[in-house]
Amino acid sequence: MSATDAPDAPIRVLAGDCTVVYDGDGREEHRGRVTVVVKPDNTVLVHDADGYQPVAWLTRADAVACSRDGDFAVDARAGDQRLRVVAHAEDGFARYPASEAGTPVGDCPDCGERLVRTGGAVTCLGCGDRHGLPSGATVTDERCDCGLPRLRVERGQPFDVCLDRDCDPLDDAVTAAFDRAWNCPDCGDDLRILRRGGLLAGCDAYPDCDASFSLPAGTVVGDCDCGLPLFETGGGRRCLDGTCEA
Repeated sequence: MSATDAPDAPIRVLAGDCTVVYDGDGREEHRGRVTVVVKPDNTVLVHDADGYQPVAWLTRADAVACSRDGDFAVDARAGDQRLRVVAHAEDGFARYPASEAGTPVGDCPDCGERLVRTGGAVTCLGCGDRHGLPSGATVTDERCDCGLPRLRVERGQPFDVCLDRDCDPLDDAVTAAFDRAWNCPDCGDDLRILRRGGLLAGCDAYPDCDASFSLPAGTVVGDCDCGLPLFETGGGRRCLDGTCEA
């Protein structure tokens, strides 16, 4: 199975009677019994007893230092912003494993734990296996023979492929359907289906002709006046050439 293992990253939770100082656009200082949450992405949240809004916070700090020499202290910096929390009396400290929370899409065939979709990836909450999703992909209820969910992806036409790109590659399906299906508008040679970061239709005469076009998430519904295919996408109809004015 092709995946990226993501090691468990802890959330650190510290509680106590603290002085909280924020320096950024002005200076704010608070004192009280608070709970400090330091997330794996270096976001620091300081909560008191009132409401859901933190008393102070710093999102995705450049650096966070946590000290427990005696009572705990937290020092977080992001550019010109600084958040410091100094405990006068510590009530508790703990580290908890954390992951992204997403929409359940099935069970992991390797460890049996839940697979969840979070943004552009499907991740296992057990073993941490992570599979990136092609843009515009829909995770279906169908399962591949390998046990992973299958995807519906539109690249000129709808394709049903495995979540694991090595098991049932989207590239192979698109190549079988559209390799040499269109002509280069610059030199008339064939356009080949290529993988260069994303899926492209690139001129077979490269490097003499370097015309290339990113394949949009959509289906072919006709021909543009320039001769290239016309795609129906989520944002409306567009030419394969995103800069085409025809």
